[in-house]
Amino acid sequence: MTSRLERLIDQGVGRVPADIVLKGGSFFDLVTGEVVRSDIAIGADRIVGTSGTYVGETEIDISGRIVVPGFIDTHLHIESSLVTPHEFDRCVLPYGVTTAICDPHEIANVLGTAGIEFFLDSALETIMDIRVQLSSCVPATHLETAGADLPIERLLPFRHHPKVIGLAEFMNFPGVIHKDPVCMAKLDTFQGGHIDGHAPLLSGNDLNGYLAAGIRTEHECTTATEALEKIRKGMHILVREGSVSKDLAALIPIITERLSPYLALCTDDRNPLDIAEQGHLDHMIRTAIANGVEPLAIYRAASISAARAFGLSDRGLVAPGWRADLVVLDSLEGCRAEMVFSAGRRVTDALFSTRKPVAPIGLDSVKARAINAAHFGVPAREGETSVIGVMPGKIITEHRRYRLPVKGNETAVDLANDIIKVAVIERHGKNGNQANGFVQGFGLKKGAIASTVGHDSHNICVVGVNEDDMARAANRLGEIQGGFVVVEDGKVTGEIALPIAGLMSLEPYEKVRDTLHHLRKAAFALGATLEEPFLQLAFLPLPVIPHLKISDRGMVDVDKFALIG
Repeated sequence: MTSRLERLIDQGVGRVPADIVLKGGSFFDLVTGEVVRSDIAIGADRIVGTSGTYVGETEIDISGRIVVPGFIDTHLHIESSLVTPHEFDRCVLPYGVTTAICDPHEIANVLGTAGIEFFLDSALETIMDIRVQLSSCVPATHLETAGADLPIERLLPFRHHPKVIGLAEFMNFPGVIHKDPVCMAKLDTFQGGHIDGHAPLLSGNDLNGYLAAGIRTEHECTTATEALEKIRKGMHILVREGSVSKDLAALIPIITERLSPYLALCTDDRNPLDIAEQGHLDHMIRTAIANGVEPLAIYRAASISAARAFGLSDRGLVAPGWRADLVVLDSLEGCRAEMVFSAGRRVTDALFSTRKPVAPIGLDSVKARAINAAHFGVPAREGETSVIGVMPGKIITEHRRYRLPVKGNETAVDLANDIIKVAVIERHGKNGNQANGFVQGFGLKKGAIASTVGHDSHNICVVGVNEDDMARAANRLGEIQGGFVVVEDGKVTGEIALPIAGLMSLEPYEKVRDTLHHLRKAAFALGATLEEPFLQLAFLPLPVIPHLKISDRGMVDVDKFALIG
């Protein structure tokens, strides 16, 4: 009896028909940069023939189309798409993303190892190849209250899981540089394996020390200058374009044929509404080419360079013997997927129906105490007050200082300068902490917006003009077990329930997408000027991104890695 391997060889030679043959089109050779007119023969999960003519048991006419390798999203948190891994699979795979390297950091910060297990179980069922990095910083820092704690001992049981690549983004770069024992234990265990980086604005000798720990990838570069230093020091740069963090435009100068072997693409955080309106990695590719990037450079970054950076040696080229992750496009410039193959299987609704479901978890994770308007008071003080300065399209915030108005014995909002209140409320049922402060840049003139998506510990974060509305929004999140809420004049005008760990919906991605559209309109009715106010809100409590943030423990000076007294 002919073995599987023997059959693949026979198909490649042409002795027997291939399982599938794409006929009449061309493929983009990412080695030479040529567009090659050719049949593409597929046997089982791999390509068995190119640059020739083949007969297939199934033949598909792709005349006038061009085939490229499947795209690889090298860093993302599926939770931030607000849907389950199964729904993310169904939403994103048709755009040509055949591999996603995720860090279940968000759900792990809420539920611990149970969250990682949920993602690994899901990854075994999805059509897309979802690979998992083990969350390295749970909690992310000592400056916040998380729902879980994952020392190295709790990560080790997952290390050799077939879907695990390595250690996820090491955000606590001060802990690396100063040799924090918890950080050192994790880094030491994963020496020789993949360790993902996260070091915004780090440079010079501090960067050298960080890299000496064996860290090789970075998705936090926001300027070409920063990226070039890191490339010169051996890092593989993951160019990011998400719903909030939009670094593509700033990094266009480094996306060249010469540097493309050291680049990859990622989204980090992208919601279904933006995917529906713009696309996913295909949007990045189209945008880059429209801004003068050579197609060879950007397509390499989207596939073969990404695969090599993460040790996925079986994918990234349209060539015999390589995994048949393929995208049939209208054109290189248009980059619109007309057909997608994942491990040799044509992506269809019927294919998605073959997956086994994975039961949701964490449906009772919002355990915050009831809040009233008085809880949002900020005592009056002499001199200037620290204000978080939001920068549209970036998760970096500025540390601004203003002399704010005083009403009675409390510091008040300053709508003339777009300064409103922000609060973070511990929601894991551990200590009931709450910290209040001020933020500039949301544009709100009334009402409040609240969320249980608050990187990285995912406590309740609320911004608002009116304390009564802020309390109503925060309390509503407890009633719906997490999500986003918009309140105006005491009335909930928009909401989406995210009951899986307070992060993900139980609904299909289409319903989430449509609900987000309504939610945005409700936020804009309050005066919100940010393109993505909810995910921008979610990054205000992230105390590993410069310069000023807020956690349930207080305002955080990230540059000093300390709470502000």
